[in-house]
Amino acid sequence: MDEDSEIGMLNAICKEAKAEKKLTGRNLTKLYEIFGQRFINAFEALKEGRVKKYVFKPNNRVVWIVVGKERDYLLMPEAEFCSCDDFYFRVLDREIHLCYHLIAQKIANILGMYETIEERDELYESLMDEWKTPTP
Repeated sequence: MDEDSEIGMLNAICKEAKAEKKLTGRNLTKLYEIFGQRFINAFEALKEGRVKKYVFKPNNRVVWIVVGKERDYLLMPEAEFCSCDDFYFRVLDREIHLCYHLIAQKIANILGMYETIEERDELYESLMDEWKTPTP
């Protein structure tokens, strides 16, 4: 499946889910058909509340994090970037177009299925350093 269709189909399903205010059975089936195990992992992250939206005050900078199996992963949804290994080894090699963390974030954002965490601007740099540092 090419990038435009994978991302385009996810966007179309998210648009439909936003209008319905939920993922329908048909949406869930489509997402599984498109993404397979990546969707299962994304759905688990959603159900377990592992998608976090950090808002740094007073500047209102937003940072998205998905708590993964190994560590917290930094996402930049506008750039379709994630700091996970799947992104580096499979997305950049064009084997896949989105890791499960990005799929989870997109669905979470549309349906409001994320935890908002407010932090002071003073903590931004230290948290970003922590999120950017790979786990040994």
